[in-house]
Amino acid sequence: MTANCILERVAETKSTNDDLLARWRAGELIDPVARIAHKQTAGKGRAGRSWLANPEDSLCFSLAFPFKSTVAELSGLSLLVGLAVLAGIAQACDMSEAELQAAGLQLKWPNDLLLNQNKLGGILIEGGQTKIGDPTWMIIGVGINLRNTEMIEANLETGLKVGSLSQLIKSPPDSEYLWLKLLASLEHELAEFDLHGFKPCTERWMKWDAYRNQAVCISGAGRDPIYGIANGVDETGALLLQQDNKTIAIHAGDVSLRIQS
Repeated sequence: MTANCILERVAETKSTNDDLLARWRAGELIDPVARIAHKQTAGKGRAGRSWLANPEDSLCFSLAFPFKSTVAELSGLSLLVGLAVLAGIAQACDMSEAELQAAGLQLKWPNDLLLNQNKLGGILIEGGQTKIGDPTWMIIGVGINLRNTEMIEANLETGLKVGSLSQLIKSPPDSEYLWLKLLASLEHELAEFDLHGFKPCTERWMKWDAYRNQAVCISGAGRDPIYGIANGVDETGALLLQQDNKTIAIHAGDVSLRIQS
């Protein structure tokens, strides 16, 4: 990151996202802030889900980043962050993106990293714009599993299968080195995104799409599941779902593979 990004390292906190959100709401954010915690006691995922792991087994941090764009102009941000995280992992592990793909690394719309269909990491984005003319502050939370998948799975209530960097590379990079590489990648990608939006990244993201051309179920709180064939994403980052002779755009929701009967 550039010199105007504040780097914060803390031993323990409830949630780095909540820490930075509180500062944004209080009007205390001026420069970008990256905050990493050795241990998060109330780490969270999307839709209020908890996400707990032993400190040595995962990397969890948040980045508060100001955009000139409005919230409405930031559609596709979570997909862009996924691409930035992949690029940072490639640099930290000294692997090409082609090697990562060959090893089974993929992206799941809208905000997960998968390794051989198991969850390697997740992205949570919160924030907004307090008033017209102010920067749009987005708090970007990233969590990546480093090792000991069995222990991580034991802490989850969902029965979710997870992957880790140790399955990708025998000796994962030092967590501090990985963090700095991820931040450098995020800084570059977010600055470009603020200027050009998601459109230039559309085809790039679809190369990593774990569910493209597969039968999927889109589920979300308070609505019936929607079924169809995942057909990539559009220029705003919305998931394109093919249903019979029509294509619909899904802008929010959890995507899961449809169980074939």
